[in-house]
Amino acid sequence: MKITFFSTKPYDKEFFDKVNKDFNFELEYFETHLGPHILNVIEHSDAVCAFVNDTLNAEVLESLSKKGMKYIALRCAGFNNVDLEAAKRLGIRVSRVPAYSPEAVAEHAMAMILTLNRKTHKAYNRVREQNFSLNGLMGFNLYQKTIGVIGTGNIGTAFAKIAKGFGAKILAYDITENQELKDLGIEYVSMDELLSQSDIISLHCPLMDATHHLINKESISKMKENVMLINTSRGGLIDTKAVIDGLKSKHIGYLGIDVYEQEEKLFFRDLSHTIIEDDTIQRLMSFPNVLVTAHQAFFTEEALHQIATSTLTSLSNFEANNEFENPNAVLV
Repeated sequence: MKITFFSTKPYDKEFFDKVNKDFNFELEYFETHLGPHILNVIEHSDAVCAFVNDTLNAEVLESLSKKGMKYIALRCAGFNNVDLEAAKRLGIRVSRVPAYSPEAVAEHAMAMILTLNRKTHKAYNRVREQNFSLNGLMGFNLYQKTIGVIGTGNIGTAFAKIAKGFGAKILAYDITENQELKDLGIEYVSMDELLSQSDIISLHCPLMDATHHLINKESISKMKENVMLINTSRGGLIDTKAVIDGLKSKHIGYLGIDVYEQEEKLFFRDLSHTIIEDDTIQRLMSFPNVLVTAHQAFFTEEALHQIATSTLTSLSNFEANNEFENPNAVLV
């Protein structure tokens, strides 16, 4: 099987080449993202391996089908960038990585909370400039605070367990309740209850029509004053304009985002020598109580190894028509 990769970074090639020793597929790598503009580079390939910001709409899938493409392997959990109905109609099988070290993302979410709260990023820069003052660095105890977790799948569950370890009260919301969390004393409540009672809210739900702009003007109005909001899931969960208004009014006291709705034009690139034309992200980064990381929550050695292994295993199963150990890996 020949697999063509898009949105490839050096670390992708490193881990996929290493894992591929057990599969012996032919791997072809492109740094550019997948979209209508680049389809001409695909030749005699059986599968495409895509990432979170690649475009797999009906137009792209139809072009891939004409080129004889049989499989799409997403090396991520989310699939909101794929037209699954078109893939099904065209007979293209689609897989994803449903779980890859959920602790990696959960731990990053907690790191963002601790950084925003205890301002360790600012303290680091101060001390390097020989400024040992503590003014402006005061935080608060997480102990006995209320942390709301929206979405208790693999990542949300891992995050809830970590947060509970700090002695915080954990509230959860999901359409499906996790008995393991309930056994740990974590309480499931309505969305309105979670919004109104939480000192910190962390988003861990998938992006779909029902969750698009879940955080908006109305939902922000139900939150506590000075709430901390964390998003390590998908950028589209947040209405960025409404969040900026919430920051300006001081209703939102802290914001940590590892994802951004328009991130495909920014993230995974070095833009340090260019002028960024996205005024929204520039406005966000101008707030002293906002922390932005560039979709790095997944970025651990363990996660990258699991992503590569799961992705190539799925393609091997497709090719051999084998059953999947985890049926959630198959989308079409």
